[in-house]
Amino acid sequence: MSEQEFKRALGYATSAIDLLKRATIPPYPQFYELLYTYATGVNPTLNARINTIFREGDPTVDLAERLYNEFLKSQDANERISNVSERMSARIESVHEAIDTAMTTANAYSGALQMAGGDLDREIEPQALRTMAQRLLSETRSMQEANHQLEQKLEASRDDIAALQRDLDDVRREAMLDPLTKIFNRKYFDEGLVKAFADADIGDAPLCLMLLDIDNFKRFNDTWGHQTGDQVLRLVAMTLKSNIKGKDMAARYGGEEFAAILPHTDLEGAVIVADNIRKAIQAKELLKRSTNEKLGRITASFGVAAFKPGDTPSTLIERTDRCLYAAKHAGRNRVFAETELKPRDVAAA
Repeated sequence: MSEQEFKRALGYATSAIDLLKRATIPPYPQFYELLYTYATGVNPTLNARINTIFREGDPTVDLAERLYNEFLKSQDANERISNVSERMSARIESVHEAIDTAMTTANAYSGALQMAGGDLDREIEPQALRTMAQRLLSETRSMQEANHQLEQKLEASRDDIAALQRDLDDVRREAMLDPLTKIFNRKYFDEGLVKAFADADIGDAPLCLMLLDIDNFKRFNDTWGHQTGDQVLRLVAMTLKSNIKGKDMAARYGGEEFAAILPHTDLEGAVIVADNIRKAIQAKELLKRSTNEKLGRITASFGVAAFKPGDTPSTLIERTDRCLYAAKHAGRNRVFAETELKPRDVAAA
């Protein structure tokens, strides 16, 4: 760690401690992490929430706990799925118990009706008739109560299963996203490209792939620290996602490299999309939040290739990657289409 990065981290730590003192919140690790993250400014949504809280009054411990759980506490997807499974099993067991109780009561009620039917086939004293009627009334009430409990269990199960479905949907959605940039991750990109290939084969529609790489990304990390590097990644991801539409898919391909699948787009159109994204990224000027110091502009290089008969996902990625390499080799901050590839570009790759 450089001396500059050490001083920056120390400044964030001091700010976090000062905020804990101001709000009289105990400096437990989770609360320190919460306000350290606030001090870095890497999570604009969290900062907006905390700024609002400080404007309206100091936060409480309970509120800080809720913010930590919402923004920073992470749960492994497998753990969350296991939790949903346990809740589902408990709910199913509860319904089974209610059904068993209702069936036992129904059988008892059926037996009581059969017995009463036999008694009514012969002469019966008024007192015995009253006793039988009271017994049937009691059995009927038991049956009604069992049915009512079953209805309540089924109603609660319906609500709980709906909540469980939402939880599973959240886990599934999170499993698709890159945790830092909040766009699709590499795994989901790979699956999406396979599906796009199948759709292109079936419908004979054009399909293009775009790869982009942030120019000189290491400089941001080395000069201003990894927090700034993360800010650059989020900014590029947001710009990429906001400049594609429809069935297009943006994903973080790995490190500082991003990808976009562009179905129903020919090569000429894909080059236009890529150049629009390139210009939008270049138009962003990076600022240091604490001082508004200008840290420079971000640029990115792009490679674009189109699906051809006989292509596989691997061959299309390889060809697009050669275009990206050629864009870097040609001076960066440009879009390179596969039609521009020359033999030396293939050999260099």
